[in-house]
Amino acid sequence: MGLVNMLDITDRQNFSIDWEITPTDTFTMFESWGGRNGERIRDNDEKFYYFYVDAWETPAALYLMERGVRHAKILARISAPQELIDQCVTAGGRSVSLDKSYGITPAIREWLIKAVVNEAEPVLVKPILTEKEPAEMSATGLPSGASIPAGLQTVTLRNKADFFSVDQVEELIVTNNYFDTKRNPNGSFTNYLVDNGDQQTVTDQSTGLMWHRQGCDIANIQRVRKYVEDLNQQKFGGYNDWRLPTINEAMSLMEADKNVEGLHLHPCFSREQPFIFSADQRRPGGYWFVDYKQGAAFWASGTIPGGFGRACRTT
Repeated sequence: MGLVNMLDITDRQNFSIDWEITPTDTFTMFESWGGRNGERIRDNDEKFYYFYVDAWETPAALYLMERGVRHAKILARISAPQELIDQCVTAGGRSVSLDKSYGITPAIREWLIKAVVNEAEPVLVKPILTEKEPAEMSATGLPSGASIPAGLQTVTLRNKADFFSVDQVEELIVTNNYFDTKRNPNGSFTNYLVDNGDQQTVTDQSTGLMWHRQGCDIANIQRVRKYVEDLNQQKFGGYNDWRLPTINEAMSLMEADKNVEGLHLHPCFSREQPFIFSADQRRPGGYWFVDYKQGAAFWASGTIPGGFGRACRTT
């Protein structure tokens, strides 16, 4: 059975693997400066398919990705020999990205062509099926906004964007006892989320923050800021003071246990924004992100579509 027959691909006739692409290439290809050889993709319907190694996981894993102008979808996890994947990570792949996503090595390519692409065995390919969420989200399962327990401990989190080095972010996470799989695996921040009754927002009574349950698609920092600007112009939820969260605020949502969608996040939030931009920047360069899939804060360039957006506001 061929690989394409195992996957949820609408246009199977035009399905083809780009063997030279790296995760960084796919980001720059959709921006004004272009990617390889100045290539820039403008067609919203055009899709690219490539394999990459995700080293955020332990152990690292091999995936097949579908990428478009404003679309990024993991199609399948590939059960490749772990030694080939580990060798790719050790070599740094063929990627200059900063988020531990690597382009495949020639050895992995050779194995894929032989074992997967032409005559894939079902045991080697695990399709990842995702259903698009409806515009109206499901019930939160949270108490109503009027249900505030007596004696609730509240805290005011930093809400102004700033610059942080890697060491300063580690100190921030530990000092505030935020959960982080690597920096503070025993951390725990206590929330008290309540349902605002509008199907779109929840409020954390512990921090006084109102959160958009959904967010924007993968984008660069300019487009994420435009998403926040649009919320304010529309007076989303009746307010015009929405903003990107600081690291403190975004990390306050991090939960030690994963939800049913595999995220370190309360299930009332959309699974479509697994890692989000924070308002903070890295010193000397880059932007800080909070990754609910991996349970960690990380930094990367904000000029490529490397993150999603979720807005908050102070009540």
